Amino acid sequence: MESTESINVKNILGLQLPTDPRWVNLAEISLEAVLTDHAYCEQKAATTCISLIQRYSDRVELVEELAPIVTEEWGHFRLVLAELKKRGLKLGKQRKDLYVNALLEFQVKGGSVDDTFLDRLLTMALIEARSCERFKRLSEGLEDPYLQNFYRRFMESEAGHYKLFIELAEMYIDKERVRKRWKEWLDFEAGLMESMEVRGDRIH
Repeated sequence: MESTESINVKNILGLQLPTDPRWVNLAEISLEAVLTDHAYCEQKAATTCISLIQRYSDRVELVEELAPIVTEEWGHFRLVLAELKKRGLKLGKQRKDLYVNALLEFQVKGGSVDDTFLDRLLTMALIEARSCERFKRLSEGLEDPYLQNFYRRFMESEAGHYKLFIELAEMYIDKERVRKRWKEWLDFEAGLMESMEVRGDRIH
C-alpha cells in the first residue's frame, strides 16, 4: 500500500517515486556539498532558459514567460552563494550531474522540431518538479528552523516553474501528445531514481 507521502508526490508533482527520507540526513552532514550542488542547479536553470529564448525567439509567449524566470533563477544562485559565504563555506567544483545527464540522454534524437522542443520543456519541468520535491524534503526534515524556511521558499518557486514548463508545452503542442510524452518521462525518471538510490548516487 502506498504511503500518503508517495500519493501526494504523485498527485502534486506527478513524480512516481519520492526521495528516500534518509537523504536529508546526508544533506545535514554535507551541507557545503548540498549548497554547492544547489547553486550550480540554479545557475544551469538560468542559462537553460536563456538558451530556450535564443533558440525559440519566434515563440513570443515563451520569451515573455521565461525572461523573468532567468532573473529569478539567477537571483536564487546569488542567494545560495550568500548562504555559503555566511556560513564560512566555499562554492565547490561543479560535479558531473548524473541525474541531468541521464535525462538529456532520454531526450528524443533526430526527431522533428516539435519533438525536440517538447522534450526540452519536459526535461526542465521534470528537473523543477524533482527540485521542488527535494526542497520540500529539506524544509520538513532539517533540524535548523532557518534552513527549513530557506528551502521552503525555493520549494514554492520550483513548483511554479514546473507548472509553467508544462503549460508552455501545452500552449504550442497538442495536449494529448504532451501528456503521453510526459507519462513516458515520469516512468523513465522513476526508474532512474530507483537505480541511482540503489547505487548510492547523489542528485541535487
